[in-house]
Amino acid sequence: MTRLRYNAITHVGKVRQINEDSIIALEDQKIWVVADGMGGHSGGDFASQTVVDCVAMIPLDLEPAQSMHALRDALMDAHAHILAEIAARGVTTIGAAVVSLMISGENFVCFWAGDCRLYRLREGQIELLTSDHSLVAELVHAGQLSWDEAEHHPQSNAITRAVGVGDTLELEKIRGTIQSGDRFLLCSDGLNKYAGFDLLRRTLAQGGIENISNTLLNIALEGGGADNISIIVVDVI
Repeated sequence: MTRLRYNAITHVGKVRQINEDSIIALEDQKIWVVADGMGGHSGGDFASQTVVDCVAMIPLDLEPAQSMHALRDALMDAHAHILAEIAARGVTTIGAAVVSLMISGENFVCFWAGDCRLYRLREGQIELLTSDHSLVAELVHAGQLSWDEAEHHPQSNAITRAVGVGDTLELEKIRGTIQSGDRFLLCSDGLNKYAGFDLLRRTLAQGGIENISNTLLNIALEGGGADNISIIVVDVI
């Protein structure tokens, strides 16, 4: 049986008055989610909390394929709930970027929409497993910017997909295998604004799981902490 350990933290940052991020860790289901809300104080926190509330309803003891479908369905349910809230409030923008990780046996699956990210550290090398759904991501894919350079672009916060945005939620999915020693990082953009690939690689490669989230949080806060910061680190033992 695959052994896993995790550490998670979310923080309002140094500038915002309210934390519009939400996180959830379902240890028994081996599911972790970071949601980054948008839409103002009463909108962003509602959206991100709706995401994690729907994920929290995923039943225990499902078969792997059922768990994967349940995770996807939970994100779709959150999308429907947020659209209903938008209609009830008569507003235009409430939503949440989201990244999710589920591990089953020797495999993992990730669903995401927006600019929350999933990284993997394996044998000392870091890899960004997700690709932001954003305007600047298109420049990265065109070879005009690196991911680190994109963080400083004037339109770095303009995302093109999110839970609650558009009639239909477009989730992207990646699947792969895990191996002993893998370290996964799920985060909102409040971290990667201040931590490029090399700094993340060096930080994730150091220290035990007990302290790594706080170390990453301090990097973001010392860098400016202009946004909410959410971090989940998952180790494969």
